[in-house]
Amino acid sequence: MAKFVLAGRADCPYYAKAELLADYLQKNLPDFRIHKITQHPDVWEEWLKELCKKNKWSHKNSPIIWRELLDRGGKGLLLGGYNEFLEHAQLYYGVTSSMTTELMKTAAQENLGAHIEKELEKEALKGLINPLQVWITSASALACYNLIPILTSGEVFGPHMEISINLFDNKQAEEKLTSLVKEAQDLASPFLQSVSACTQAEEAFRQAHVIIFLDDHVDKEVYSLEDCIRSKATLCHLYGSLIEKNAHDSVRIIVGGKTFVNLKTSLLMRYAPNFAHNIIAVALGVEGKAKAALARKLKTTPSCIKDVIIWGNISGNNYVDLRKAKVYRYESAVWGPPHYSRPVLSLIFDSDWVNREFVESLKKFTATGRQFGGILAAHSIATTLKYWYHGSPPGEIVSLGVLSEGQFGIPEGIVFSMPVKFENGTWVVLTDLEDIEISEQIMTRMTSDLIQLVALGELINFQPYQSEYKDLFSDLMPDDEKDLILSDVDFLDLIPQTSSEKSQSQEHTHDSEGKTMEQ
Repeated sequence: MAKFVLAGRADCPYYAKAELLADYLQKNLPDFRIHKITQHPDVWEEWLKELCKKNKWSHKNSPIIWRELLDRGGKGLLLGGYNEFLEHAQLYYGVTSSMTTELMKTAAQENLGAHIEKELEKEALKGLINPLQVWITSASALACYNLIPILTSGEVFGPHMEISINLFDNKQAEEKLTSLVKEAQDLASPFLQSVSACTQAEEAFRQAHVIIFLDDHVDKEVYSLEDCIRSKATLCHLYGSLIEKNAHDSVRIIVGGKTFVNLKTSLLMRYAPNFAHNIIAVALGVEGKAKAALARKLKTTPSCIKDVIIWGNISGNNYVDLRKAKVYRYESAVWGPPHYSRPVLSLIFDSDWVNREFVESLKKFTATGRQFGGILAAHSIATTLKYWYHGSPPGEIVSLGVLSEGQFGIPEGIVFSMPVKFENGTWVVLTDLEDIEISEQIMTRMTSDLIQLVALGELINFQPYQSEYKDLFSDLMPDDEKDLILSDVDFLDLIPQTSSEKSQSQEHTHDSEGKTMEQ
């Protein structure tokens, strides 16, 4: 019995030619057996290096062929590459290969496609054996009750992935967690392998593949903004050290909630630096609120509104940009196919509504989070996770809080909501969008507080940015911690105005020199 092993780079033409010859020999010779191994081009060189080191061989190219010594055991006998295998077949079996170069290249591409498909199948099966470890912090929060059914539906992580949910909270919430565990088990979801509760900090985030941060609890009354920031910093310091110590190397961390979202994301990046590239902040809640308000005005459904961009501090000073916003399937005199869209701003003729009522409603929303319920929080987090794993809809703009690298003139090193798309398991900032420049006044208003928050060592001397109207940073304080203070959210006046409308809106939209901005 002659058993040969043929290994090569999945896209190698010579591997494809050797494979065809080996298949012919195995089919026509009763004592000839071949075992084939393909490796992805990205890992081939490292794999070959380890193989040769283990067997003390010297070989540098694809393919590599060796003979297994079935009767004696041992490391096997190296035959060589394609040329040596062809000579062996000619000498011992009188067989050669006449495969053309074009056919070799075609077969190589087919091999690569088959290899990738096989690896994906392996990963899917692995997910059924080793479930995805999902950790949820502050799990006694209302948002968690709404989040678990979505996570266990199979829509977020895919139909071939089982998950294990770990609910993490403080000791005082243990009874609620126990009840939540039982309710989750009652779902009898085929995608939920297990669910458990954890109240011991040292056990948190063990082998976590996904960590979801919900709004944390305030154990004692907070009297000042400084105290509130200190409490967030202390907790994020703890979480960051636990992530560094316990989490899986490929963990994905998503920060949601209604208060201090950018700050918490920035703190986690600071205290878990090895995972900073995989920490994001959810902005879809504010985006959804804006779409719903526009849909009510246009008498359509929110799902028909696309490409609303949220800039800045998700739970504080932000700017809702409608310049790219579109509406699909809009009932009007102009109709088109399902993919036909119209600019939102061209359909809203009431500029006073855009500059006053629309701004005011979103201002209250981001300032207090009062209308940011569990359903909206859960849906925003789940949708962002789904996009992260499977990609966002093609051509659609998604708002996401990420670490700035200087895009759009945003200062580096702060967590800032900006337009992105998700693809191939990551996100890409849409720096190629046209006509989305932001005025210096609006950019300064959004970045000044965030820049000071990054300087965590100077929190005692924290001085919020002062606008010409009022303290803009005070809108970060939740309503249950101090009196209601609305954020100073400005919107560009993007709708063509009549002279009378301009005079009414001048007091709301100014550039850095106090002049009215006209678009």
